[in-house]
Amino acid sequence: VSLTAALGGRFPPQGNMGGVLFPTVNRRLKYISLAVLVVQNASLILSIRYVRTLPGDRFFTTSAVVMAEVLKVLTCLLIILLQKRVNVKETAFLLLDSIVFQYKDTLKLAVPSLIYTLQNNLQYVAISNLPAATFQVTYQLKILTTALFSVLMLRKSLSKVQWFSLLLLFIGVAVVQVQQEGNKEASVANSANQNYTVGLIAVVISCLSSGFAGVYFEKILKGSSASVWMRNVQLGIFGTVLGLLGMWWNDGPAIAERGFLFGYTGMVWCVIFNQAFGGLLVAVVVKYADNILKGFATSFSIIVSTVTSIYLFAFHVDLLFMMGAGLVICAVYMYSLPKAPGVSSSSLRSSSMEAFQPKSVLVK
Repeated sequence: VSLTAALGGRFPPQGNMGGVLFPTVNRRLKYISLAVLVVQNASLILSIRYVRTLPGDRFFTTSAVVMAEVLKVLTCLLIILLQKRVNVKETAFLLLDSIVFQYKDTLKLAVPSLIYTLQNNLQYVAISNLPAATFQVTYQLKILTTALFSVLMLRKSLSKVQWFSLLLLFIGVAVVQVQQEGNKEASVANSANQNYTVGLIAVVISCLSSGFAGVYFEKILKGSSASVWMRNVQLGIFGTVLGLLGMWWNDGPAIAERGFLFGYTGMVWCVIFNQAFGGLLVAVVVKYADNILKGFATSFSIIVSTVTSIYLFAFHVDLLFMMGAGLVICAVYMYSLPKAPGVSSSSLRSSSMEAFQPKSVLVK
């Protein structure tokens, strides 16, 4: 129940209280939501880029993905326990029923969990090889992939404004890539371990997987009664197991020699906590943010990432990058605008939400 609804049960809907308090509370909640969304979106990308470009021993990204999943599951379990008034027996029965007895429902989450685990690993690869601002701009292609998969899989319709915004989005990302192609040597020459092509492929695959997994998740779970926290527990269990398999496959011998926590520093732990808890925090505040606010948050995140990259990573911004990023920002805002009155209420309501929805809100 939202705070406004809770207050609505105590205060009269009319009069001075109803006319002044509710808009004030809603406005404050929206500003808080905007700040949280911007900080979480920008800080995660910037912090990953920072720790992956520091000199010295590098941590294993596969272990970081697993650690984030474990922390996310433990946090969700704690929230469920608190919801049950710290009744361990009742919580255990609920988990047993939701995960084991309703195993068919749980198994439905194996596919999206596999995709999200792959996506989380690919994001590390992409951010390790691309400038933070370039990644932030290019990663907005997930809006395009989500919209296309929604049309193909869910038979949803897009308004003309949304189609035009997707075209602008694609053009904007293409312009940024042309700019980065011209500056590729300068942008990655500082480290022999960075490969722009690998980073670009990783972010494109990540966008495709994000769009497909989000729409698939919506399709198989439509009408489900399970809570957000229970869904994240189910996803986290699969994610932890699949993450461990990926870790063993990719870094098994090295981790066996150096240890699971090799290369972990205080900043690395901050990245992991941000990845694990940041999305869950967004899951709490996102109910107060409409699509327009999410669009603003994404746009501000791009600006924050770009400005911060100039100071932290000596990122070079020229006119071509500004044009491309500007087109992407405009496209994100246009896509989040309310539909025209003539558009059916069933057309792309949830796909528009999914494009900006943080991964911890029913997804990872």
